Amino acid sequence: MYYLNLSAILIYDKVIMKHIEKQKVIALRKKGQSIKEIARNLRVAKSSVSDWVRDIVLTKKQREMLALRGHSAVVVEKRRTTRLSNELAKRQVVISKAEKEIGFISNNELKIIGTMLYWAEGRKRGQRTVSFSNSDPSMARVIMRYFREICLVPESKFRGHIHIHSHLNVSDAVKYWSNVTGIPQKQFYKTYCVPSISSKGKMDSLPNGTLDISVCDTKLFLVIMGWIKGITERIIKN
Repeated sequence: MYYLNLSAILIYDKVIMKHIEKQKVIALRKKGQSIKEIARNLRVAKSSVSDWVRDIVLTKKQREMLALRGHSAVVVEKRRTTRLSNELAKRQVVISKAEKEIGFISNNELKIIGTMLYWAEGRKRGQRTVSFSNSDPSMARVIMRYFREICLVPESKFRGHIHIHSHLNVSDAVKYWSNVTGIPQKQFYKTYCVPSISSKGKMDSLPNGTLDISVCDTKLFLVIMGWIKGITERIIKN
């Protein structure tokens, strides 16, 4: 009998608490709060809130306030962030799918890739020095593999030359590019510092400057020029 009464009391308490919770929901709705706000503040399921307030008709002013609140700066920014996040996720799917389309890179393919990179970013005048300049570390790694594995450049012949704004840390830049390329720091020429008053104190888009990789080798220069010509003629003729 005692357990039966206890069970009945618990059920009664639950009904009372639910009633109190419902009254709070109704009171907040009558004040003009949105269903989402009420559910979040009282930690009640949105479906329950929606069911309890379905018969409450908001005033014209309350509806206008909710509409304005839905277009507030915070809400707009949240929607913008969500939209951008979704767009980035969609783009990443495309990128990941395309990335998987690239299989093993043969030596011949590396030869063509490296030659095209040199054609785009390398020195094409003069006949003494092979010189490649860029600020992209990934591109620097690719061209170094090309020089080492395809052009068979001895390690001692590589030289590094950094162009950087004078307000940036030169020592850090040398260490950075040395790690990227594998060229010893002692084989770097004196860094060329470019004065830049306008960029001082601002975030620099190239904190490590631009790297120039050079190899003093006339024959290699001529060979690369020949490869560029050969690739160009094959493509144009086809």
